[in-house]
Amino acid sequence: MVNPYEKNQAISAEEASKIVPRAEFRVFGKDIIKGVQEHMWQCKATLYAARVMPAETYFLSRNTNDANVKVRDGLLDIKTKVGETPEGYEIFQPRGKFRFPVKKEELEVILSHLKVEIPLTQETYTLEEFVDIARKNSELAVVVVEKKRFGFSVNGVICEYAKVWFNGAMVETACCESENYESMKTASEALGISELPNTNYLKAAKQVLGMV
Repeated sequence: MVNPYEKNQAISAEEASKIVPRAEFRVFGKDIIKGVQEHMWQCKATLYAARVMPAETYFLSRNTNDANVKVRDGLLDIKTKVGETPEGYEIFQPRGKFRFPVKKEELEVILSHLKVEIPLTQETYTLEEFVDIARKNSELAVVVVEKKRFGFSVNGVICEYAKVWFNGAMVETACCESENYESMKTASEALGISELPNTNYLKAAKQVLGMV
């Protein structure tokens, strides 16, 4: 099982394309954690890790919910939605994790996934420069995301519950994710979240920011 809490490392687009994409089922709300905690002991969940994440910067596009672009641990990280399972779980393929300064060509690809057109006149861009051009574009929004995550597994399926702050506004979340798509249904049912709306980070952040 892939460790979602391992140290973040830069990977090229070519390397990322070889990673088997995981499907994710995620829910958000104000009273998520208590119910998940009660269910996880009943289903004999295996505790994994707890981590207060460094603040991350997400780049939201008004034109798509299919490109998850963020800066985590100083790396520009992108994954894109490539499909859904029959149950509606979203499948995201990693597209690379790039060190700053990011090359113009790499940033052009990322902006194309965000479905925005921004003329790039420099050969490389620092984090501050990318944030600046994103803030100036009316089709993009920049949001600071903080997370306190508690990881565990249910029958080999990666799960977590967390408190998440979008620009300081707190919501609770829980999720199941795995390369084994069929096992996710059982895990989500065991945690009592299977009937809640599947909402990824991009959609949740947009709801909090009023972008929907």
